[in-house]
Amino acid sequence: MTTPPPATPRSTTQRSADPPSASPPSGPGPRPRPAPWVRTRLRAAPLGALLAAALAFVAVLLAAALPRAQDRGADQALRSFLEHTGAGRTSLQVTAPAPASGQSAGALDRTLASLLARTGNTFRVDPDAVVHGTRTVKRQPLLNPELSRPHRLAPEMSLLYIEQARDHVKLVEGRWPSDDPRPAGSGADEPPLRVALSKEAADTIGARVGSVLRSAPLTGGTASVEVTGLYAVTDKTADVWVNADCVPRACKKFLGESYLWEADALIGAGDLDRMHLWAHDAEDFWRLPVDVGTLRADRLDATKEEIASYVAGPTAAALTFETRRERLRTTAWLPELLEQAHARTQAAAPLAAIGPAGVGGVAFVVLCLAGALAGDRREAELRLLLARGGSRAGIVGRLVGEGAVTVLPAAAAATTLAVLLLLPTPRLAPALVSAAAVALVALLAFPVRAAVMLSPRRPAGRWRRPVAELLVLTATAAAVLEVRRRGVAPAGEDPDPLLVAAPLLLALCGGLVLARLLPLVTGLLARAAGRRPGLVGFLGLARAARGSGSRGTAAAGGRSGPSVLSTVALLLAVTAGGFGAAVLESVDSSRLTVARLTVGGDAAISAYGKALLPDGLAKAAGELPGVRTSVPLWIDHDSTLLGGPKGSTQVTVIVAEPAAYAELSRALGCGSFDPGLLSGGAAQPADAPVPALVSSGLAGRAGAQDAYVLRPGDGRELRARVAGVIDCTPARPARDAATVVLPSGPATALIGADRPNRWFGLGSPDGERLRALVGAALPASPTGPAPAATAAPAATTEGPAAGQPPASVAQPADEVYPVRTSADVVAELGADPLQRSAQRLFWASVAAAAGFALLAVLLTLMRTVPERAALLARLRTMGLRRRQGVALILAETLPQTVAAALGGAGVAAAAVALLGPALDLSTLVGTRVPTGVRLTAWPVLTQALGLAALVAAAVLVEAATSGRRQITTELRAGDQR
Repeated sequence: MTTPPPATPRSTTQRSADPPSASPPSGPGPRPRPAPWVRTRLRAAPLGALLAAALAFVAVLLAAALPRAQDRGADQALRSFLEHTGAGRTSLQVTAPAPASGQSAGALDRTLASLLARTGNTFRVDPDAVVHGTRTVKRQPLLNPELSRPHRLAPEMSLLYIEQARDHVKLVEGRWPSDDPRPAGSGADEPPLRVALSKEAADTIGARVGSVLRSAPLTGGTASVEVTGLYAVTDKTADVWVNADCVPRACKKFLGESYLWEADALIGAGDLDRMHLWAHDAEDFWRLPVDVGTLRADRLDATKEEIASYVAGPTAAALTFETRRERLRTTAWLPELLEQAHARTQAAAPLAAIGPAGVGGVAFVVLCLAGALAGDRREAELRLLLARGGSRAGIVGRLVGEGAVTVLPAAAAATTLAVLLLLPTPRLAPALVSAAAVALVALLAFPVRAAVMLSPRRPAGRWRRPVAELLVLTATAAAVLEVRRRGVAPAGEDPDPLLVAAPLLLALCGGLVLARLLPLVTGLLARAAGRRPGLVGFLGLARAARGSGSRGTAAAGGRSGPSVLSTVALLLAVTAGGFGAAVLESVDSSRLTVARLTVGGDAAISAYGKALLPDGLAKAAGELPGVRTSVPLWIDHDSTLLGGPKGSTQVTVIVAEPAAYAELSRALGCGSFDPGLLSGGAAQPADAPVPALVSSGLAGRAGAQDAYVLRPGDGRELRARVAGVIDCTPARPARDAATVVLPSGPATALIGADRPNRWFGLGSPDGERLRALVGAALPASPTGPAPAATAAPAATTEGPAAGQPPASVAQPADEVYPVRTSADVVAELGADPLQRSAQRLFWASVAAAAGFALLAVLLTLMRTVPERAALLARLRTMGLRRRQGVALILAETLPQTVAAALGGAGVAAAAVALLGPALDLSTLVGTRVPTGVRLTAWPVLTQALGLAALVAAAVLVEAATSGRRQITTELRAGDQR
């Protein structure tokens, strides 16, 4: 017996639809007030309201968080890039000629105050790092005979006044130059200027406390300074010594093969007004370090304009007038650096935008799907309200109010959480706009669905769907063509949203094609399953084909809308994830290729200059765990090739074992060659030329002849013949390098190539173990090569040549024999915060898109719960077992999931093939690499199969946990539909 459906309560239907004034009075008492719509609906379906609020909260949270994550990553990348350039390049350098009279520390401070007053809008100066003072432009020679004169060249000295210098030095002898002015003399009676020298510089040039250092006479000037104190610099790398290298130490100035010493002395404020007596050209300077921690990537244009005005513009003119310094000049590298930073941000923007765009597309589909599910669930109620006199506009308005109670508070809480707690960044507008847009979609999805559902039916137009699909195909084709023509981020412009959305448009096209083909393919599979024993497969496939292909509303039995939407959601998630994963895989492979070419393999050990590696080191390195191929070789960069049309050519000679070196070249993709070319074939006479491989550039310059003469740097000679031409070689990968590769053997041993000075290895060697091995190979009393390529010339005159360490000073193993691994270079290339933030944002977006796609499938399952429960209940009465019921659900759901996963993988591969050649990965790699993304199957398949497995597991869990309860309910209550 079938139980009739219960009557709809008057309080929740008619009274809610009718206006209060339409209710007739019931007796002499007060007229009853109608139940509030929102309160009634929330009480009737609390779980649905809670789920709607939770969905809106998650969607709005992501919408507000992703733009702020992008801003935060861009700001961190900008600041890291500027910090690595150094304080000298991120400072405003202001100079002006020193006044002829009246110079004082107070005058310098007043000018500094005027300079600082014009900053602070889009950029600010760190007041604690400001450096200002006065310096003599030209160094004067010191004529004292007791000073150190290498190569009989007198040392030179300039004078500086740096107000911040005393905070960075420690007085070790004597006293600091006084700040009290000294009475000026006249002519020869002018007292010496008081200066302080660094202890290191004084020892180098041979000065001491009390020394009066004389220079050549100047017209109207003094020719002497008195050293009153010696100091030690606490930190030679401090920013205060930028552009003052010769203050902490004495510097070498090379004149051909000779050199002389240069030193800068610090004077006190008391001698500022007489500083021009040492050198007539004195210059005031102010270095204003810009606080890069306050710069923002979204205000780069305004910052560049303000700095340009400071350098040469209205601000510069105002400063000239205010400071009364007509020749005040400001120079800055910051405009060029900010332009480079903007270009880097543009280059990384496509990857940073692909992930959020994919999340946005999938979230939009899920919100529309949730609105469709709510509309189908309440269709009977809404049609009854319309039949009882309610207007369509009134019903839709009440639905908007009902949704506002749940959606708006959740959206406000999510926005507040993202703005204040999760990602605090200065810019609010993008996050607020994005959050408001998502909240609006979440609010209007159900009312719009209800408005369409309650609209009068129109005759079906068969042209509408093809026209819409044609418009999508046209927009996709235009976006792809523009990407191929201009790139995702055209030079000098921000990424075009249409171009960034090109992968998603391709996914949408794939979804449209899949929606056309899936019913046909599933129907064919259902027919094939119908010919086999068993009902489960046929019934599940038949339901899948009907649900994907039918049209109409739920009342007519159609389910095409939501099922197509879930397919599109899966396609969008797989396409965005697969395309981005292919980009990251190309970045990783390009970075590894660059690192291996830079190192010469996966690991390398080098010796400085022409020194040789310790005996047995190359063999021991080749026996380390992880080393697959060991290539010891000898290399000489100072060799000469004789016998060509131009007489002689400087070349680099490489001597290595042919087979191992050929394997190294093949692994690095650099100059692959047949090792048999260097074997010489049959036995050769002792005086036969040695076979050699030459670079292509050298082959063109050396001309064509039978034999050449190679003369290494030590003067010995070797006859060689050209056996082949290579484009590049691992030991010298530059394409235009002039290189000659020779086989190791008795012939090359005659030129001293019997012991290696380089070692290259392939595989996965441990860098720390390799360094420990190098350290153990060093002798107990190191007398190895100095770390510098050339030794400094010795002093040839009186006075010690201070500052030069003894030749036997022990050096760390990694300085004597540097060790490099490709893993270290890869880590260096990938240390850029811009790369890391783009990758983190992408993977977070992939996870969010996968979650939304899974939710889309679950919503589709929830929409079919009543119908599926009724079907399973009927089949249970016919003997259907529980396992067969779960198999039926899987057979109905998995075809769509598998088709969407495979279709998404195909669309992702097509997106890489169509859009990949236009992507420049140089910024993400960390160095210049050829433009383009390589298509590899594994990253795309990983995304597709991973999402398909996740969805299948969710469907299985849902079917196993809820199916039994739903079937039991149906068997007890009977069929009420």
